[in-house]
Amino acid sequence: MAIALKVNGARHSVDVPPDTPLLWVIRDVVGLHGTKYGCGIAVCGACTVHVDGQAVRSCVTAVGDVGDAEVVTIEGLHPTGDHPVQRAWRDANVPQCGFCQTGQIMQAAAFVATTRNPTDQQVSEAMSGNICRCGCYQRIHAAVKAAGTGA
Repeated sequence: MAIALKVNGARHSVDVPPDTPLLWVIRDVVGLHGTKYGCGIAVCGACTVHVDGQAVRSCVTAVGDVGDAEVVTIEGLHPTGDHPVQRAWRDANVPQCGFCQTGQIMQAAAFVATTRNPTDQQVSEAMSGNICRCGCYQRIHAAVKAAGTGA
């Protein structure tokens, strides 16, 4: 039985078991490769996407649990990569290797959508579940803070 899924505004009918992780449906069935596989147990945050505006770990979210929710991946965050978080990321020269960046950006975008003018503590707490292998945490923090204040 096919599952109806809405990703980045487009409807898809996916013929997968309902317990298939959303990550693999996004990558292998829908064909969007910006969302990364990191750990497979929701610890690193590389696979973060939005489901109805909430940041979720797609590696442990079953596609059958998504229902009619809108899924947004890094490709759908802004058509030209000009979301405030993406601009702040470039301005702060955040990426080093870049592997974690899509998950970091998606986590940050969900956070700044609900929290304006965040404190340093709020930024640290919001981003604490996303791991950066290169240790770019100071630049990540600065970018999230800038995006949250509109700087």
